[in-house]
Amino acid sequence: MDLSLRQLSAYAAVARYGSFTRASRELRVAQPSLSRTVLGLERTLGVRLLERTTRRVECTPEGAELLAVAERLLEAHRSEMNGLERFLRGERGTVAVATLPSVAAALLPSVISRLRSRTPEADVHVLDGMSEAAVERLQAGECDLALVAAGRVPGELVSRPLLRDRYFAVVPVGHPFAERSALTWADLAGEAFLATGGDSSVRAGADAAFERAGVVPERIVRAGNVSTIGGLVSAGIGVTALPALVGVLMSFADHVRVPLTDPVVDRGLSVLTRRDRRPGPVAAGFLALLEEMRAEDHPLPRDVAWTH
Repeated sequence: MDLSLRQLSAYAAVARYGSFTRASRELRVAQPSLSRTVLGLERTLGVRLLERTTRRVECTPEGAELLAVAERLLEAHRSEMNGLERFLRGERGTVAVATLPSVAAALLPSVISRLRSRTPEADVHVLDGMSEAAVERLQAGECDLALVAAGRVPGELVSRPLLRDRYFAVVPVGHPFAERSALTWADLAGEAFLATGGDSSVRAGADAAFERAGVVPERIVRAGNVSTIGGLVSAGIGVTALPALVGVLMSFADHVRVPLTDPVVDRGLSVLTRRDRRPGPVAAGFLALLEEMRAEDHPLPRDVAWTH
């Protein structure tokens, strides 16, 4: 049985109004055409749907049942089409963002809050991890965009600079370095240095800075994540150096931040998208919000700046 939405809409109008004349005006369809549509339905179903008199049209029992079915189907169609229109306007849908934990904690809350205030039906999936994993997720189509440490980008991806955050020294409360107005990387090399895993952008930046300073840390204590390092610094086990956004992840631990010089080191952060895939409406809206916040110099944590 194959009944079209056009047929069901025409029949429902006639049944509701009890008149071919009123239904034809409502639908802006010629009355003879409307009559042919209803007759076609009756032939398809093999039953009489309407009792016609000179004064009124009334549903037969079969016609009343079809009217109930038609109204449910038409309402479902209207609802789904309305949902599709909202999706196409970027008012509903999902954006998946792969990013570093520091970006997820320090930047994304304000972006997501602004997105939700404008599009309450939009959902954001945050996939946090290392930059390499974020790039792989983007390549595999598991996310719409990636916010990662700047670096080499595969040819199928497009990279746009977004932020830069400055490295600073993190030392225990009461440590002699805590009273200094600034430290050098050479100063840190003489202490037990707490280092993140070798696959992190934080570690890569610190290693490059030590190399530029021409020094090598005398003792390295390795830890899997920044939270662990925060606890170790708080306990006086050693010192470390972190980009400013990463410092947000250590807010629970007692420590002192000291500016780092010789050299001054900034970490770049970029937005990556796929060259061969246009972002969906909500993802496009998310990217537009990032640009909007950059243009207005939306406030960022200390020692973090938008790239212009």
